[in-house]
Amino acid sequence: MELLNLSDVHVYIAVVYYTPECNSTANMPLARSLSVTSLSGLDDWDEEFDLEDAVLFEIAWEVANKVGGIYTVIQTKARLTCEEWGENYFLVGPYMESNVRTQVELIEPTNPALKRTIDKMNASGCKVYFGRWLIEGSPYVVLIDVAFTAWSLDKWKSELWENCGIGVPWFDREANDAVLFGFLTAWLLGEYAAQCEDPPHLLAHFHEWLAGLGLVLCRQRQLPVATIFTTHATLLGRYLCAGNVDFYNKLSEFNLNKEAGDRQIFHRYCLERAAARCAHVFTTVSQITAHEAEALLKRKPDIVTPNGLNVKKFSAMHEFQNLHAQSKARIQEFIRGHFYGHLDFNLDKCVFLFIAGRYEFSNKGADIFLEALARLNYLLRVNHSDVTVIAFFIMPARTNNFNVETLKGQAIRKQLWDTAHSVKEKFGKKLYESLLGGQLPDMAKMLDKEDFTMMKRAIFGSQRQCQPPICTHNMLEDSGDPILNCIRRIGLFNSSSDRVKVIFHPEFLSSTSPLLPMDYEEFVRGCHLGVFPSYYEPWGYTPAECTVMGIPSISTNLSGFGCFMEEHIADPSAYGIYILDRRYRSVDDSCNQLTSFLFQFCQQSRRQRIIQRNRTERLSDLLDWRYLGRYYIAARHMALAKAFPDTYCYDPQEPASTQGFRYPPPRLRAPLSCPVSSLLPTPQRGRG
Repeated sequence: MELLNLSDVHVYIAVVYYTPECNSTANMPLARSLSVTSLSGLDDWDEEFDLEDAVLFEIAWEVANKVGGIYTVIQTKARLTCEEWGENYFLVGPYMESNVRTQVELIEPTNPALKRTIDKMNASGCKVYFGRWLIEGSPYVVLIDVAFTAWSLDKWKSELWENCGIGVPWFDREANDAVLFGFLTAWLLGEYAAQCEDPPHLLAHFHEWLAGLGLVLCRQRQLPVATIFTTHATLLGRYLCAGNVDFYNKLSEFNLNKEAGDRQIFHRYCLERAAARCAHVFTTVSQITAHEAEALLKRKPDIVTPNGLNVKKFSAMHEFQNLHAQSKARIQEFIRGHFYGHLDFNLDKCVFLFIAGRYEFSNKGADIFLEALARLNYLLRVNHSDVTVIAFFIMPARTNNFNVETLKGQAIRKQLWDTAHSVKEKFGKKLYESLLGGQLPDMAKMLDKEDFTMMKRAIFGSQRQCQPPICTHNMLEDSGDPILNCIRRIGLFNSSSDRVKVIFHPEFLSSTSPLLPMDYEEFVRGCHLGVFPSYYEPWGYTPAECTVMGIPSISTNLSGFGCFMEEHIADPSAYGIYILDRRYRSVDDSCNQLTSFLFQFCQQSRRQRIIQRNRTERLSDLLDWRYLGRYYIAARHMALAKAFPDTYCYDPQEPASTQGFRYPPPRLRAPLSCPVSSLLPTPQRGRG
């Protein structure tokens, strides 16, 4: 097998230090440093694995079924895995008709053994489909209709209790789906092994507890399958953190069975723990989750497999600054409509912040972000700053429709634009005719009474008696919503005196929305800073996506992404990656640190922000699957060697963690007399 070669990948790091006259809080590198290939930790792996006789099944509930971040992991990793395994790579997931219609091309199986397997299962009362997932790499998918075999649920639950001692209550629909999916995937793997003419070398990679039962059954039935289990977040950890406990300091003190039972997830916890204990290889997505898994699941992960991104999908080469300007202009248009009647601030001096993700108020750090915004508002006001901060909260919640006042604002903005355009057309026509006649225009005659009446009517129609709305939608549980209640407590109501404005968009962004017609990627490009002060974040795709799009972000040392960046970058903040300390500081101290980060960012000039985006974007190769995929490769090789020691051999001295190259701290300091602009990187300076 041809392994990943990074010898032709070069990343140049810009290094700058500002003079005291500039913002001393932003140590911004601007001189070229070493390329990735000259840094330590990237030695090529020399072992060769013959995968011609091996078949990889990757099993997850989120195959062609978007629920959360695992969907992004599998989707973005598919191309690299297809290049490695070719026709011997199959994704296994649930059949969801609405998703299949738009994402999957159903075809006949190309693998004879798999075709016989699917035909036999369908003849036995199952519904199994085969096709290509229409994403980059076009991987094969095997989709199982779990609802069609619901008649077997009671029988399989009894078998699970008798063989494994795990009981699943009837009312937990998600756990019932996990039972059906687990037994069907074990059936699929066992049948495929039986249909192969030669003894197969099967490798099955299971993601999360919803797919984990299939792994347990493979080991219990002693199927010839090498197994990997990856937990992207432990069930009990997520529940405990949502309950406002001192999670990380008391990690070794919890009564695990009692805590799981109190939260009515004991059966789910048993499924997850059994999968972790039974797997040949157990992996997690970050070092912080590895510590958590060792304490809660009682097994230390064999290897950490960080989540990457398909950087080519997000990178815009040298045009990403232009894309930022275009996307920012679209956000500004929305702001003009949202704040009509109260647009008493300069949009060119606005800083757009955002937080996005699933609605977990404490876990995602929305609580500390709002508190920091209140303190930032005070600092900006007492320092008489002319900067206005607009903070977006993109978190889906239960709503029934758009807010009428918000829709009205966009309609009024469009009406004002149409009025201005109409007057401009008439003005331009009169100006053109005057110039054709060889005369300078008489400005008193350029606009007539009708034009002034039209403009006055537009101005009067855009007046507003109430404050601009906080929420863009009508919330079903307004009085109990944690974000809205926190906003009421801290008093950020978008008043004219506030330098910090808040917009809560409780719905995922879409380019077809009548309110903010932008998809998520375009919206992120238009913002200035992503803020993700999570308390519980096993990895953190949102700051990673910001990085590959050149947008600075704030993460924490309790998130997998933040720990990964601290491990690989000597001075993360110098590259636009701010790491908030939520592990060793109190909540109040962490909030003060976040406020300091935000205030320092607001003090940057436009030029400084441009330079910072350039540096942030250069870190994107660090998050590319071309680099991070090597840890998945190592996990697969380890599993094959453990399950089939006579055929495969794995060198235990190879790196089994995320150790890799480490970006150096800024090396060159600008002379005090040297203007910042003279330190812009050039190819000649980088080589000198």
